[in-house]
Amino acid sequence: MSKTRAFNVKSRHVGILAALVVAVALVAGCSAAPNASTSAPPPAGSAAGVDVPDAFTAITVSPIGNPPLPFLGTDGKYHVVYDLQLTNATKQPASLDKFDVVDGLDPKRVIASFSGTQLVDPNCTFGDCNRLRDLPAGYIDSATIPAQESRVLFIDFAVDSREDVPETLLHQLDITGANSPAFGEPKAVDYLTAPIAISAETVPLISPPLQGKNWIALNGCCEPGFPHRSSVMSVNGKLNNSQRFAIDWKRVNAKGEFYSGDKTSNESYVDYGSDILAVADATVVSVLDGMEANAPGVLPASDPELAAKLTVENVDGNHVVLDLSNGVYAMYAHMISGSLKVKAGDKVKEGQVLGHLGNTGNANASHLHFQLMDGPSLLEADSLPYALKAFDYDGQVAPEQIADADDYLSGTFLQGKLSKAEARTKELPLNLAIIDFR
Repeated sequence: MSKTRAFNVKSRHVGILAALVVAVALVAGCSAAPNASTSAPPPAGSAAGVDVPDAFTAITVSPIGNPPLPFLGTDGKYHVVYDLQLTNATKQPASLDKFDVVDGLDPKRVIASFSGTQLVDPNCTFGDCNRLRDLPAGYIDSATIPAQESRVLFIDFAVDSREDVPETLLHQLDITGANSPAFGEPKAVDYLTAPIAISAETVPLISPPLQGKNWIALNGCCEPGFPHRSSVMSVNGKLNNSQRFAIDWKRVNAKGEFYSGDKTSNESYVDYGSDILAVADATVVSVLDGMEANAPGVLPASDPELAAKLTVENVDGNHVVLDLSNGVYAMYAHMISGSLKVKAGDKVKEGQVLGHLGNTGNANASHLHFQLMDGPSLLEADSLPYALKAFDYDGQVAPEQIADADDYLSGTFLQGKLSKAEARTKELPLNLAIIDFR
């Protein structure tokens, strides 16, 4: 389920894994209740209770994946994360000047706003920038969408409480483009469209997949610039972002080093061989074993000879998929060959050892790629946010450190460690959080 490099953001392939799964359930228009003044439903571009006038829309907006499910992050805020496909349905270029997320019941209430460098900034490698991408999520140098072409827009915002998240979102587009079916010369125009219902479900609550101190949540949610968040790809005729909430868990020693000794040996890395644990009582759906270890610092997808051996089935290396029940599945990737202790059909208990952390598949360093999804297939499932029952939050690694690191992640990475770790419950570790698992 992954495909990218691993950690060097500047090289545009920070990933260790990338994405390979497929989204389901495109959220189209909301089912709208009748307007108070009429028995007829509001237009398709309206939210329930809000009339949106019919308008010619040069840029169409279509959600990718399931309805957004808010979750509590380690910053103490509730996050809403989703992706949109924007298509210029005219024969004139259309520029996205500003994109606002607004309350579906009160469109004057702006929840989040994106413009300028947030949309496109060729000089930015991480942070709140480059949210507008080409398909399948490559970097671009302009917010102009050529005629008959599409783009991906990555949306995420955070609020102080769950109650601050509206039940329905609408989107206000400020564009320069065609403003009528006759097209004509591009003009400044704005319109309100694309309702999205926020999921009322609660996030799955699970135990940690690892144990011990000084684990770093590499390539986690939510800002673009790190590979999982922007791993949109086309599979089975649909766009999907299967790794939206995936984390590459990697461990450092007390000095903050990812390895000690020979950096070209997997055994030198602190996390190599760590026990991987079942996050809940579950049934094993599928396993893959037998893939040989990669050499550290070499991403197979970047090497023609090694890339030729990668397939849809083995891109995540030796792996396990668990059925946690209630439509939730857990995926563990890049394990050591021969270390898997389970087979398809086995029943496992929370905390049971499934195998050992390794460096297989499309990875250039040892780590555990872990994610939850709404189906057993690495191609057809959509990524799910979740919360860990309990852990200790111990600070943050600066994104610049990861961006500037070499392919072996040389250096020390605990400069942002807290003087005393904070006990946390029912939160999802955000990107580059330092975590102690109990």
